[in-house]
Amino acid sequence: MQKKERIVRTLRIIMPIVGIISAIVIAPLDLVPPLIAPLPDTVQEQVDEAIDYGLDGIIVYVDQAGKEPVFYAAGWKNKLTQEPADPHAFFKIGSIHKLYIATAVAKLVNNRDLSLDATLADYLPELVGRIEYADQITLKMMVQHRSGIPNFTDQAEFDWFTPQTDEDKNLELILDKPADFKPDARYSYSNSNYLLIGRILDKVLGYSHHQYVYDEILAPLGLTNTYFTLDEVEYDDVVSGYWYQYSDDLRFLGGSMIATAEDVGIFLRALNDGSLLNDDEQAIYSSIYEYEHTGWVPGYFSIARYYADIDTVVVQFVSTTGGDTWGTANVIGGKATAISNIVYSRIVRILHRQ
Repeated sequence: MQKKERIVRTLRIIMPIVGIISAIVIAPLDLVPPLIAPLPDTVQEQVDEAIDYGLDGIIVYVDQAGKEPVFYAAGWKNKLTQEPADPHAFFKIGSIHKLYIATAVAKLVNNRDLSLDATLADYLPELVGRIEYADQITLKMMVQHRSGIPNFTDQAEFDWFTPQTDEDKNLELILDKPADFKPDARYSYSNSNYLLIGRILDKVLGYSHHQYVYDEILAPLGLTNTYFTLDEVEYDDVVSGYWYQYSDDLRFLGGSMIATAEDVGIFLRALNDGSLLNDDEQAIYSSIYEYEHTGWVPGYFSIARYYADIDTVVVQFVSTTGGDTWGTANVIGGKATAISNIVYSRIVRILHRQ
């Protein structure tokens, strides 16, 4: 135990990785090598090393102000066909899609088509009596994950490894169940919030909120490689996703927005630099949601962040999730996800050093 405690103390000193090291009580020993390895000179070297740690494929997009964006890739796009990683391929971005939905909410609130103070009962009265506190849960609480509505992906009946194309079925998993807490009592991440926000947007708009995002958010930025569903793109153009040390291709599961790293990077810069929203919309957005995100679905883990101190957007896609280990890795989605976070942190350190 003393040896493990020394490892923890050492790692906390030399590797300030937010979200990983700060939560480690006992360092997972199989994560020590990528944590303590000497930092490479270049991003490409670090991307190449990621494959040595057991990741099947990785894509990194770096947009530094005043420079042309740079793409990096290593590993496989498809292990079965031995197709190498393609930095321009489509990828399932998971919960990064919440940034787009929050942007749509900000625009519609500014247009007075929505009200942040209106309740779930106001917008979807059919859910009164089926979602606890529906008459007290405001749109703002849902955007900010402060509603207390149970997370459908946390329910015992939810299976990540069956195709995720039936939103009605997912909603049924949390109907008639007690709230996790009273509205606005605290924060708790719940995918149910954004499922319901999508329904509210559809009702208010009178058409699919997907089309609204395409027309009002993506089109002005010239983004043509972002889609809401897998069936909108050519299947072979999508990166294959894998569970750690298994070869089954998890693309077929669906259940995620699809985009290229470049499209996500361009959107994220526009969201952060104020060129996507007008001043009033930006003020609303700043009051309700964050400016960065991660995404996770089986086989796919993504990170999209902007670093103001170096005016740089860094997007990382990794096509491996899962893997058993002990310590923090289990909390954040398995060994592969922990390695992905470590690799991302090291890439950001390289960029800061340049």
